[in-house]
This record gives sequence, structure tokens and C-alpha cells, in this order.
Amino acid sequence: MPKVTELVSPVPENVPTNWTSGPTSAALDPGERQPNIIVILADDLGFNDISLYNGGAGDGSIMTPNIDALAQEGVRFNNGYAANAVCAPSRASLMTGRYSTRFGFEFTPFFKTGATIFQWMQDIEQPALPTIIDHGNLESLPPMGELGMPPAEQTIAEVLKAQGYYTAHIGKWHLGSTAEMRPTGQGFDDSLYMGGMLYLPEDHPEVVNAKREQNGIERMVWANARYMADFNNQGNFAPEGYLTDYYTNEAVKVIEENRHQPFFLYLAHWGVHNPLQALKSDYDALSHIEDHHLRVYSAMIKSLDRSVGKVVEALDANGLTDNTLIVFTSDNGGAGYIGLPDVNKPFRGWKLTHFEGGTHVPFLAKWPAQIPSGSVVDHPVHHVDVFHTAAAAAGAQVPTDRKLDGRDLVPYVRGERSGPPHDTLFWREGYHQSVLHDGWKLIRSDKPDNKHWLFHLAQDPTEQHNLAQQIPDQVARLSALLDAHNAEQAPPMWPSITQAPQLIDKHGGEPYEPGDEYIYWPN
Repeated sequence: MPKVTELVSPVPENVPTNWTSGPTSAALDPGERQPNIIVILADDLGFNDISLYNGGAGDGSIMTPNIDALAQEGVRFNNGYAANAVCAPSRASLMTGRYSTRFGFEFTPFFKTGATIFQWMQDIEQPALPTIIDHGNLESLPPMGELGMPPAEQTIAEVLKAQGYYTAHIGKWHLGSTAEMRPTGQGFDDSLYMGGMLYLPEDHPEVVNAKREQNGIERMVWANARYMADFNNQGNFAPEGYLTDYYTNEAVKVIEENRHQPFFLYLAHWGVHNPLQALKSDYDALSHIEDHHLRVYSAMIKSLDRSVGKVVEALDANGLTDNTLIVFTSDNGGAGYIGLPDVNKPFRGWKLTHFEGGTHVPFLAKWPAQIPSGSVVDHPVHHVDVFHTAAAAAGAQVPTDRKLDGRDLVPYVRGERSGPPHDTLFWREGYHQSVLHDGWKLIRSDKPDNKHWLFHLAQDPTEQHNLAQQIPDQVARLSALLDAHNAEQAPPMWPSITQAPQLIDKHGGEPYEPGDEYIYWPN
């Protein structure tokens, strides 16, 4: 099968960025003005991928001291949830403070070629659990770039910009690529936009690759992957160096250029999403890890942790630490298709499923001026809360003409508000839907089989005991909450084109056997 990169024109060499420069001197000391706000969003980072929660990531030996320090010097949310078990809807919710289904952003924008690759593989392999492809919907699906967040939605960048903030985006967007849907059309003054999916060219002397091309999603990503970026919609060019480090170096420039004014930086890393590619120096530093794929993945975690450290160092160097709010989280849980068993440990499930492994993610914040160091919050919090926390920190006015779903978390961290920020939380992607209420969680997946899982997370946080058959009244109560929530949501802006089987307790490299639990993921 030809690579997409062989069928398109070459990408020009690197083009230096020209970030907006703020004032050359400060009208107020950093502690006297509105706080700077930085949101660092990792991609597909599992709960077990930072040492804060487990004492060591990867094979148990990989430390993430810089990520851990955010919580040690701020707050760790032990029950932090992604807005969805897949990237784009989570990002739409984080940006708007709303369940993305309120405005029809229900499915992840998808390459048509991806469905074609799935069909080719299926025709060859004849799997026991086939992927179902709606070819009618596929033919009518608009190009991927037109699938995105409606411009009428108010992003946190727009809210903060109206409050006098400089706003910068770096990295992945995945919310549409038409002019009005891109970051610069959604409130960002500047945008360094991820145009490809490679961390370095495959044949680069400083990269180490790890492929599992027998997996459909892996094959789709490698087939479509390119090494490119775009600054302020001026055209694609090759980044400069390993992608995680490149984005980090650009983030440091943003901080330095705008140190004398309030800024909002959205650093949306591609790491640790596949394709698995590590910088050779990071890979070589982990020679004790024997499994090649795990070693590459662990090296990618190492570079992500280095990124957080450099951002914090830049704040320290510019006297901005105390009055900067940093939020760190992941768009969803770790992916089963990379073939590594423990990325979401101790939770069951993966990205694309509503089991805890798909939605229970690292969630940390640091703001020395307002958040006491070493704070811990056990109540569930959610991506929609990032919008409200940032807006409240800036003293910004949030939209009043639409329903918002988040909460300002700082009063809960400081003990100024008691009780949980949320009585109920919801997840929905097509017929795969979930609700968490008062410690009880219901997952229902109506197609192709009518499946229900009921867990009492307060007593069974790793979802070992399905109580759906034993407590039908609780299933009915939670189903009623979910039905009421669904009644408020908008129809999907574009249809689902695939229904793909996802094993709950096996990763993508393990075969299905009768009796294995699974769901079908609609997208």
C-alpha cells in the first residue's frame, strides 16, 4: 500500500515563527496583574504513565519528576476525567466548558482513507469481531478539515482575549481546519498548528520507530503521517527537531515574548499518541527496558516530562511562577492499539471505551498564589472545568446565552466550597454512553448487543464487579438520568461511519476469545 507522503508534494524546510511580542516593560508586577494561564494537554497519556500515581511509569522505572511536581507544588485530582474517551470531542469540551454533544460534536473527525484501510484489512483477515463500515455515510462524509467545532461556540481563548489576554496555541487542534474553525478563528492571536503526525521523518538519524502495522489504526496513522507544521495559516513547513521538543521550545518563546502581559498558552502536545517515535538520545537512556515498543513509548513519556520542566523553568526565569496557573491533563486514556498492557493500570479499558481506562486521566494544577502545595481533591472533576477555572482566575465573563457544564475548581481546592463540584457526569459517543452519579457508574452500549455495566466506584474503583443484573433498580435510575441528559443534546453534525470492536481487558495485539468482554465503538 503506498504511503500518502509519496503522493503529495514535499514539505518546505523549517520557517522560523514570529510570535506576537508583548510590552517591553511591565506596567504592574506579575503578582499584581491577572494570572498567566497555561493548559498543557497530553495526547493518549494513560493514568499509569506518570510516576505521581504509581511510583514509576513504563516498566515501573520511568520517573516523571516535572509533571509530578505540578501536583506536589499544587493539587492532584485523583479522580480527573476526560470529557470523552477519544480526542476531538474531549478537546471541544475543554475549549468550551460544555459537553461537546450540546453542539453536535459527537464523533472524531476521521480520514476517509482510514475506513478504506480498515475494510482492506478486514477483507484479508476476516476477524471474529468485524468492524462495521457504513459506506453510505462514508461516501457523503465531508472532507476531514470541514468536520469541526462551530465558530459560534465560545472558546476559553475568546473569553480570555476579551479580558485583555494575549492568546497562543501550539500543537494539535483537531477541531476543524477551515479558516473559521482554526485556532486563529477561535480566539487565538497566534497558532503553531500541527499539520502532520510524525515526530521526526521515519528515516531521520535521530529517531527510533516502533510499528505494529497489523493493527488498523496503527496502519492508518503510519500511512497518513507527515512531518509538518503551520504558523498562522501561512502554509506547511517542516518543524525543527523532535516534535515534542520543538513545541516546547516554541512555548518558551511565547512566555519570554509576553512576560510583561497576561497570556494564555494552550500547549497541546501530540505526545504520546502513535506513531510511536522516540528521540534516539531518550531511547538510549533507557537501555534497561528490553521490550522495544515499551522502550520507545517510555522515551516519549520522558520527552513530555522534559517539556513540562522547561516550561516551568521559563516561568521561574521570568519571575512568573507564583502568579501562573498551570493545568496538566490528557485528552483521554491510553490506547489499546499500541499493544502495551499497563498504560492505564489499575483501570480496565482503553481509549475509545468508557471504562475507567478510557476516561480516568492524569489531572493536575499548580498556582502558587492561590493553590496550597500538596493539595489533594478526591471528588470527580472533568475537562469542562478547565474553561471555568481559567475564566474565573482571569476575572472573565463567561457566556450567559448557552448552558455551560463546568465549575471553577479553585474554591473546592482551597476548601472555600464543600461537597463535590459535580453531582453527575456524562459521556456519550453515539450509542456508547455512560453516567457517573453519587459514586455509581452505568455504561451502556446498545449496539450490536444491548449491554449494560453497573459499577459502584466508591467501593469498586477498578470496575471488577458488574452489578447490572443484581441491582436493576439502580440501572433504571441511572438510565433515567442519562436519558434526560440526552434529551438536551444536539443531533450529531456528521454521522458515524464505523463501528469498531474494542476488547476491554486485552490490548490490540491480543486475539479475541469467546467470553472476552467488548464494546463496539461508533465513530
